[in-house]
Amino acid sequence: MGEQQRTAGAADPGLFGPASVTWQAHADPIMWVAGIRALYLQALHPRAVRGVTQNSAAFDGRSGSQESWGRLMRTAGFVGTISYGTTAAAEQAGDRVRKIHSLLGATDPGTGERYGIGEPELLLWVHCAEVDSYLQVLRRSGFPISDAQADRYVDENRAGARLVGLDPAGVPASRAALADYFDSVRPELAATEESRRVDDFLRRPPVPALLVPAREVLWRQVAGLAYGSLPRYAQELYGRRAPAPATVDRRLTVTGNALRCIPARLRWQLPPGHILKAMARLGPGSRPAPYKLRTQDAILDGPGRAKLSNGGDSTTWRTPG
Repeated sequence: MGEQQRTAGAADPGLFGPASVTWQAHADPIMWVAGIRALYLQALHPRAVRGVTQNSAAFDGRSGSQESWGRLMRTAGFVGTISYGTTAAAEQAGDRVRKIHSLLGATDPGTGERYGIGEPELLLWVHCAEVDSYLQVLRRSGFPISDAQADRYVDENRAGARLVGLDPAGVPASRAALADYFDSVRPELAATEESRRVDDFLRRPPVPALLVPAREVLWRQVAGLAYGSLPRYAQELYGRRAPAPATVDRRLTVTGNALRCIPARLRWQLPPGHILKAMARLGPGSRPAPYKLRTQDAILDGPGRAKLSNGGDSTTWRTPG
């Protein structure tokens, strides 16, 4: 065995590893559209979005533009770290998030109630909105995830829920459980002043004058796709029409295929280069690729059985901290 093989064999695969659905899926460029959809959906929970707007200038018109972009990049960085970083890096990222949450709170303007933004109810909403958005956009854009793999993806990502402070036992582990969760939480959702600020930012984010044409041509198309992929009830709350789901699916597929034509090595050069670092750590065989999901489909052992980096099945978890 060569030195490179020994090094790769001993390297830390992180929370998910190259055999996971998450490893293949999160490398796809359509994830940027999925991330915007997640923001749209998350902003419809009044208590959750209030926790963001009352603690930062994000989404507060031009004055908050730099912080808004910074928040988007930090979220992308967190997802990249827990998806492709070492176990230690993922745990450290989770530590930082939990510490921030423990220090911040928000006030309900109607009742005067003060609450922490790290409440499990709010963390669960943010987690489920992200997982649902990633999965929906990936599948609707043509990324090859079977039903069994989709269930496994939901299950795998309970590892990320643990990092932010949730008990994985109470986090949906399948698409059916995720759908049940959304049914239960829908009565709490509403379009508020804060959610409309997020909507305004995502539709027309402040940019330097030289980038305004690119925003109008490119960004508005991407944001429109993300909005169109929301569930119908979310669009009704925002009060804006969207194309029919079949039309959105076609546009997502065209966009996804176009983005996938950009060489992966070029896309992955963008900072902070999580995927390239993972490949350097684990060897070329760890390269994420959609075709690997097709070969895995026959050996999936069903939802609730995704093998995680703790060495056991998904019912065994380390406690945060």
